Amino acid sequence: MKKIFIMCTALAFSLMSFVQDSPITQEDGMTVVNTTTICKDVKGYVDGTPVKIFIKDGKIVKVKPLRTKETPGYYAKVKQAMLSKWEGMTVEKAAKAKVDGVSGATMSSKCLLKNVQTGCTYYIKNNK
Repeated sequence: MKKIFIMCTALAFSLMSFVQDSPITQEDGMTVVNTTTICKDVKGYVDGTPVKIFIKDGKIVKVKPLRTKETPGYYAKVKQAMLSKWEGMTVEKAAKAKVDGVSGATMSSKCLLKNVQTGCTYYIKNNK
């Protein structure tokens, strides 16, 4: 009986984490795409640069960076220079946009760009 309880508890926790890890959720009246799982193989200089893309009426409201192990000083420059570039852009345009990166932080910039493009493409394909 104890083994069955432990197995059921483990199954419940893994199902809860699966539901929580869904890339598309709703938050503050907006659709939010979290690129943590869909871009897990996209790496910058040190690590990935996952983001949450907040979308309303087919347009990007904001792009919020999530936890990363990228070098803090360089990544701060990347965030400052790039994140606002997508605001107000349609998801379709953002999926193809070539936003300029930061010199000296090229790999982090490319990783962030890939996260946003992939997140927008995922939204287009899965939010119908």
